[in-house]
Amino acid sequence: MGANLADLVQVAAAQRPDVPAIVTTDRTTTWAELERLVRAVSGGLTTRRLDRGDRVAIVLGNSLEFVTSYFGVMRAGLVAVPINNSYTATEISAVLTSSGAKLVIADRQTVKAVRDASGGEVPVIEVGTDEWRRLTVGSTPPPDFETDPESLAVLIYTAGTSGQPKGAMLTHRALLSNLDQLLRVTDPPPMLPDDVVLIVLPMFHIYALNAALGLVARCGATAVISDRFDPEGSLRMVQDHKVTNIAGAPPMYIAWSAIPNFANRMSSVRMLASGAAPLLPAVYQQFASAGLTIWEGYGMTEASPVITSAIVTGVSKAGSVGHPLPGVETKLVDDSGNEVEEGDPGEIIVRGPNLFSGYWPDGADGPDADGWFGTGDVAIADHEGDLRLVDRRRDLILVSGFNVYPREIETVIAAAPGVAEVAVVGVTHPYTGEAVKAIVVPKPDVQLHSEDVLAFAQQHLARFKAPTIVEVVRALPHSVTGKIQKSGLKEPAADAESISDISDQLKQEAQANADESDGDQPADDTPTS
Repeated sequence: MGANLADLVQVAAAQRPDVPAIVTTDRTTTWAELERLVRAVSGGLTTRRLDRGDRVAIVLGNSLEFVTSYFGVMRAGLVAVPINNSYTATEISAVLTSSGAKLVIADRQTVKAVRDASGGEVPVIEVGTDEWRRLTVGSTPPPDFETDPESLAVLIYTAGTSGQPKGAMLTHRALLSNLDQLLRVTDPPPMLPDDVVLIVLPMFHIYALNAALGLVARCGATAVISDRFDPEGSLRMVQDHKVTNIAGAPPMYIAWSAIPNFANRMSSVRMLASGAAPLLPAVYQQFASAGLTIWEGYGMTEASPVITSAIVTGVSKAGSVGHPLPGVETKLVDDSGNEVEEGDPGEIIVRGPNLFSGYWPDGADGPDADGWFGTGDVAIADHEGDLRLVDRRRDLILVSGFNVYPREIETVIAAAPGVAEVAVVGVTHPYTGEAVKAIVVPKPDVQLHSEDVLAFAQQHLARFKAPTIVEVVRALPHSVTGKIQKSGLKEPAADAESISDISDQLKQEAQANADESDGDQPADDTPTS
């Protein structure tokens, strides 16, 4: 097998040419056909005067075009930069600027925001247009070249350890290593060549991108993909296509659990995986009572993404994310970096060939000299050595598996008319794990309304980042050094004027977030990053 991740498609096409590779609502594409399309995209990209290592941004929903663009970019020796297709122009612009993308591939739903973000500085190709057809039809494949496994394959932006999203540098080696680590587990196997895999999680997220799509290519399996999660519609897909393997996240399982007879409709499924956020034990038990086992895992973007999984021991337990994958090492350490006593909580640190090479562009804050990387997540190992996540050291808020960093939200809301000060915290949400709460202080003599703040935030932030609760208060608590003290802000303030859409929109928001669904997980990203 080659050193380029895109070689997986070529190998699958040679070994299983007539097996369906990608199934969408309007067509089925075999592995042989997918290889032809990937070669065409790579050939078209070589005509764009791009140099090896240049970044190409992909702002697409789940689609055949996403798959061909993703593998085609890497086949051409370029670096794929998948971007959340719900991002605003402001958010897309930040990623384009940071990554130095030389080209963007967009679709009809995203092209306006992408063009606004690029400001004419970065060429944009819209799927379905004549320019897209010129790129993909009749293009001459690029000449063969040898890929350095340590060369950059994918640049994925995640909240990382600081306020603004940072690009995690994932090499071909890291991505391929994680696939091989997963496939070293055999009881139960995470994926088999004959599996039909449902992918409704967004493929711009590392979980769906590598642990689902990448694993499908590695096995030569079949992916049934959809651009949005609809509980009833997805169950029909499971039945119609006899799905055997589901890459899932907690909001999906919560939504399915509310549908009568859901278990019978999943009778063809042998593997239910859950990542991107912790799964509620009650939901786990509901599936278990129906005879369905959910296998939880933990990971993060920086680990390509899977670090641990219950499949490693073959024993699934509510609340457990299992043992490290073969080839992955973990430790639980205290603030001084020393391993904690048995039964004590500690930060998870991880080492393995699946780890990233640091953050773009200079590899900063990557694994240390001994190869260890601190996840920022705190866990306890139970008496059988299975990890149970208990907390996160950082202030990240995990909404349906996506990392939301309070400082970014605070910066946006602080710019809203009439806002003097703002603090953002995460609060428990029964469908998305956590939700974003903003507590704002108005400027003197300003009548500030929660609805106006919420509307402003929704205009400038992706849906999963926008606050679900907004409180307007007279003052925020500060330390003697002037730092806002966030302890206690999760509870409603006595003097607050507030708006909360939690009670009325739980299921709608859960579905919307599942459509966009990390945590920064796994791991962006179970919690992840």
